Amino acid sequence: MLRVLAFGRFLDEKPGGIQSHVEHLFHAMRGHVEYVHLVPSREWQDANLTLHGFPVLRKRGLDIDGTVAISPALVSEAWRLSRSQKFDLVHLHFPDPMTHIASMAVPASVPRVISWHADIVRQRFVLPFYRPFLKAAARNAAAIIVPTPRHRDGSPILSKVEDQSRIKIVPYGFDLARFAVPATGADDLRERFGGPIIFAMGRHVSYKGFDVLLRAMPQIGNDARLVLGGEGPLTADLRLMAERLGVADRVIFVGMVPPDQLTAYYQACDLFCLPSVTVAEAFGIVQVEAMASGKPIVSTRLNTGVDYVNQDGVTGFVVDPGNSEQLANRINLLLDDNALAARMGTAARDRALGVFTLEKMREGTLSVYQEAVVRA
Repeated sequence: MLRVLAFGRFLDEKPGGIQSHVEHLFHAMRGHVEYVHLVPSREWQDANLTLHGFPVLRKRGLDIDGTVAISPALVSEAWRLSRSQKFDLVHLHFPDPMTHIASMAVPASVPRVISWHADIVRQRFVLPFYRPFLKAAARNAAAIIVPTPRHRDGSPILSKVEDQSRIKIVPYGFDLARFAVPATGADDLRERFGGPIIFAMGRHVSYKGFDVLLRAMPQIGNDARLVLGGEGPLTADLRLMAERLGVADRVIFVGMVPPDQLTAYYQACDLFCLPSVTVAEAFGIVQVEAMASGKPIVSTRLNTGVDYVNQDGVTGFVVDPGNSEQLANRINLLLDDNALAARMGTAARDRALGVFTLEKMREGTLSVYQEAVVRA
């Protein structure tokens, strides 16, 4: 059985796309590989944890902006592990400069597999300094995993990798079974919120585009309700915006939705909206969960994995980012045409349950691992 030293961005109670993917990956790979997982902490404190039975070493660090931590202890721990245990592979998740630096403490003879989730977008000031290291990592990796073709073709670094055969497409996989069966509490939520329900959820930060969705609300049928989940630095601003737009009575801020209630929220809504405005939204796991719940999606054309997951005119609609009029138009179309919404919802469920499964992710990842070991 292959032994893999895996590096992750974080492992804690705060949600994040890479963290969520790693949790699903470890779930899928149980019994097929042996992971040791090394992550930084947001606090100056070490911890030994487990994730789906695999050991997790969380090393003390300093949280910079919620997405990056500085952790010198991560480097020394990577050095110690690589000399005390034999690993067949190192698995990295990019973008994450800290774990990339820490992985350099592992001998170069251990082949690297990189899951390339996105290019650096929000911390552009570091890119001129970090770009040469990214290019070197891509050039030297035994394999690079991307979840969609758009992650490869749209990346200024991956699209220029000379040996494209090392870039493998393995769609993200999820445990979607719970979203496909009736959830307790969905009827109660529909009664509580009343009217047609538009559900959106995520961190309240600028790239999520929730301000665009709020500006669309005055143009959406008066009986529709927007249920907005999540929290963040812009929560207060979004509440004020809803009041200024005169839609505060139709926008319900529900905060962080507990995982055991999430299925009920998806099933209670009439459609799910992902109104993100920049390529920082590289995939959008929430739209896959909503699709598995049989809901049509209205998302934005970012030329990332977002519009690969949601197929325009099939599983929902894709509109121009930042365009509140288009957003309102497509939402109204689905709310006014029950047959269309049902047809797209069925197609969405079929796509989610047919493409984004744990089994397919496991098969694809194992194939990449085995080829990487042989290549090395």
